[in-house]
Amino acid sequence: MDASSAALLGMGLAAAGFAGAGVGIGYIFGKMIEAVARQPEAEARVAKYMWIGFALVEAIALYGIVIAFIIMGLRGK
Repeated sequence: MDASSAALLGMGLAAAGFAGAGVGIGYIFGKMIEAVARQPEAEARVAKYMWIGFALVEAIALYGIVIAFIIMGLRGK
């Protein structure tokens, strides 16, 4: 395997982090709906933690795309 094909493989693996982020975001919002359905009065308190969790999971997806772009930039040299 030459360096160019290894770079393409690395870009694909780095972008695969989007699948995990999608699952994580779906899980977070699903559990939020479940928590509010069980205890509606706790919505404001739970929503705060939901948005923090959403931001952290979304940051992982952004790290994946940054790594893919870095590999793509190195591949051109």
